[in-house]
Order: sequence, then structure tokens, then C-alpha cells
Amino acid sequence: MKNLLPAPLETLIEQFEKLPGIGKKSAQRLAFAVLRQPEEDARKFAGAIVETRENIRRCKICFNLTDGEICPVCADESRDRGTICVVEDPRYLIAIERTNEYTGLYHVLHGLISPLDGVGPESLYIKELLERVKGGDVREVIVATNANVEGEATSLYIGKLLAPLGVRVSRLAYGLPVGGDLEYADEVTILRAFSGRNLI
Repeated sequence: MKNLLPAPLETLIEQFEKLPGIGKKSAQRLAFAVLRQPEEDARKFAGAIVETRENIRRCKICFNLTDGEICPVCADESRDRGTICVVEDPRYLIAIERTNEYTGLYHVLHGLISPLDGVGPESLYIKELLERVKGGDVREVIVATNANVEGEATSLYIGKLLAPLGVRVSRLAYGLPVGGDLEYADEVTILRAFSGRNLI
């Protein structure tokens, strides 16, 4: 069937389709929504994408996302520097911060060990975590990966690496179902997981 859409619109649809969880129909809806926006709003939308891509980097300490050298959490002198919570992704850091209970620092791996997907420990920021623990006054590392195969494998791997360093290594426990995603857990569930964490 002949394509009835102008080439620029088709290109926009194709770009939206590249986003996770966006299929052809959703991509079309988003593209047409952009077309319905006033031109100024569409330019702001496009500008926000470009600005985010150009200015967001990884914190040089914990690898959280930031627009500066270090993220706001690492820059906050009131945080407990003896505790590091290891998360897969910045979204999980945000989920934990929503509880307003955790006062330590973070370390963002930017992925999980997944041999089937070709992701090994060297692809993550695990080596940098070890350097942080060796070089500071860290008392405890809390591994807050999801309760799935990749999360468990990553947790065990980190636990084995940190064991000789004499720090307490714990894992989130109660409240998080197996296969559950930390990003979508409510604050009470995350609090229970923290309070019921187990040694690895």
C-alpha cells in the first residue's frame, strides 16, 4: 500500500518507535500529538531533547545522572558516607529517594550482569564500586537490584567481590516480590525491603 504520510512525519514516527515500549500505533499517536502542538511548544519539546542529550552526564563519583561534575546526592554533605546503596539504574535511585528515609550514598551500575545479553561485569560500574569501598570509610553496601535472575546474579557477584574488604554487604529483602521491579514499588514496600535487608 502506498505511504500516505509525508516523509518528515514518517521519520518522526520511526524515531518514536525506537523508544522502549512504543509500538507503531503509539508512535503515530505521539507524532500526531506533536503536530497538534503550537509551534513554540514543539520547538521547546525538540530543544529539551537536544539539551538533555548534550548536557546530562554521569556523576564522576556514583554514576547517577547529573548536569554537573557530581550529582546532588554526592554533593550533599549531610548524607551518610558510610553507606552505599547499589542500584541498577537512576530510576531506582529516584524510587528509593521518594521514601525520604534512606540517607546514605548511591552507586549506579547502569545495568545488570546478563550473559545471555552479552553484559558481563566489565560492562558495568562494578570496578568503580570496589575502588570507592577500598578508598573510603564505607561500613555497609546495600545491593538494591531487582529480585530477578539478573539482579540475583549481580548481587551475588558484588557480594563475593566485597567480602574480603570487611564491609557489611546486605540485600533488600521483605516486600519486594520475585520478578518485581523496584521502580514501581510503593514507598512502604521499599521501606520494608530496607528494614528487612539480609546479609549476602
